[in-house]
Amino acid sequence: MPSKPELRKALREARRDHVLTQPEAIKALLFSRPPGALLSRISETASIGLYAASTDEAPAAGYAKFFHEQGRTIALPRFDARDSAMAFARYADPYIDDLLEDGPFGVAQPSADATPIIPDIVFVPLIGFTENGERLGQGGGHYDRWLSEHPGRLAIGLAWDVQLCEELPIEPHDMNLDAIITPTRAYGL
Repeated sequence: MPSKPELRKALREARRDHVLTQPEAIKALLFSRPPGALLSRISETASIGLYAASTDEAPAAGYAKFFHEQGRTIALPRFDARDSAMAFARYADPYIDDLLEDGPFGVAQPSADATPIIPDIVFVPLIGFTENGERLGQGGGHYDRWLSEHPGRLAIGLAWDVQLCEELPIEPHDMNLDAIITPTRAYGL
């Protein structure tokens, strides 16, 4: 089996190539609303942790707008510095882009004065996944540590179908996801 760095490189290339083939009109429709099977598992009072997607990641902005319109509390990851632990902070309005600032990893995040939130449901970006919920992330371990420190949270991966793997090199600290949503399928629901 290839190493994690080798897999990350190959899967990033496959993901990038896949995203480049998607027409903008189609990309706008994908990931606009969570599937009903997932919504039935989310209580009406649950706070929702999402992420600001990079160009090639499965977009989470549609879900942010969906949950915001339902009156849910939305949060995004926030880092004080590159070596600080990941925390979540309130994302007041996904329709207003200038509420976010660039974080230490170059990813948009809530400002330092945003209210800290520990979300009940966390949508997680990924590089690769298996049908049984194993996840290959960016390599920093931020989500694995956060999920380990906050047990009982529902962790849902968002991915492109091309990111599905037969198997992944899993280590004891790697946290499984409860489900993964792709444009064509919901695994684990």
